[in-house]
Amino acid sequence: MISIVNDITGIEIEEAGEGSAMTKTIVFDLDGTLLNTLEDLTDSVNHVMRQFHLPEHSIGEIRTYVGNGAAKLIERAIPEGTKNAAYDKILETFRQHYQLHCEDKTGPYDGVLEMLAQLKQEGYRMAIVSNKPDGAVKQLFHKYFSAYVEAAVGEHPGAMKKPAPDMVHQALAELMSDVSHAVYVGDSEVDLQTAANVPMPCISVLWGFRTEEELLAAGAVRENMIRTPQALLPYLLRLPQAE
Repeated sequence: MISIVNDITGIEIEEAGEGSAMTKTIVFDLDGTLLNTLEDLTDSVNHVMRQFHLPEHSIGEIRTYVGNGAAKLIERAIPEGTKNAAYDKILETFRQHYQLHCEDKTGPYDGVLEMLAQLKQEGYRMAIVSNKPDGAVKQLFHKYFSAYVEAAVGEHPGAMKKPAPDMVHQALAELMSDVSHAVYVGDSEVDLQTAANVPMPCISVLWGFRTEEELLAAGAVRENMIRTPQALLPYLLRLPQAE
């Protein structure tokens, strides 16, 4: 057995030994987990706000609006939400602008690419599941992650968005992976709910769009939180799975 220390609690734990049944599939959220997309999302929201003569939003405000997909983001950003007579047109304008500008300022968080490379080297199979429109998910996947991650699923007709489990099951099917040997990694309350609905274990990251306090209030377990991408592999190594 190998001892490692949880990077939040400081508690020493034992890693499962060689031959144990281990988690071998990881489903990642995208925004706030692998990619810092907040500036491009804010810019696209404010583009449509200006176009429709609506009040603009700070990046801090947009941070609290994201997590449930483009439709919910725009609902939260505009006066009267879905009751606004221009809602559908605003949403479509946002989608078009964001599709063209989703790479302007977006990039992986520090340490994420190195984390993915290490996980692939260790034999983990990985997928991305996001409430972002599928076209943008595929675009960002191919730009940043296709060397490490095998599948990427975004919002599309025929599948309910997170926190429904549909897209997670689709990703696992594409990997031909069993949920009993999989774990979910995300940064928000939506990710916690998604993992619970699959069901599968959830690891919450603390470098994304929600604070530690917000995640705890949403039901996260402190021992299942990590502060840095480098902490994920040691955490996974101590997660036994049923045979």
